[in-house]
Amino acid sequence: MEKLKPYLMFNGDCEEAVNFYKTCFNGEIAILRRYGDSPMEVPETQKNKILHVELQFWGGSILASDQMDSAESSKTANSSIQLSLGFEDPLKMEKTFNCLKQDGQVTMELKEQFWGEKFGMLTDKFGIKWMFNCPKKESA
Repeated sequence: MEKLKPYLMFNGDCEEAVNFYKTCFNGEIAILRRYGDSPMEVPETQKNKILHVELQFWGGSILASDQMDSAESSKTANSSIQLSLGFEDPLKMEKTFNCLKQDGQVTMELKEQFWGEKFGMLTDKFGIKWMFNCPKKESA
């Protein structure tokens, strides 16, 4: 079965970011490989950095890595990509939003929108942009 899996590149703080996301999403690290464990020649300062990691949560996963040369790379926040999280439970959405916004920047607070769904946006402390969406529950 084909699946789209976002791959996030970090500037040396991949392990911190993935552990943060693991907490926010109640996820599980399925794979974690470091540059020093690979057959590649890498500088001593890079050996403990993340070569590849997979964080599984909510039936999907995010892949991530530390960029090899973070001195030449730009900050992740400059990316035009945003990760969209869809929820059925507004309380779970609020809990996840509040976790991810720690030391980040809220772009749009969670609130009901003109299209009838609750929506919000933020950039987390690692520069990753997130969108949150939850359909309005119909009264029975």
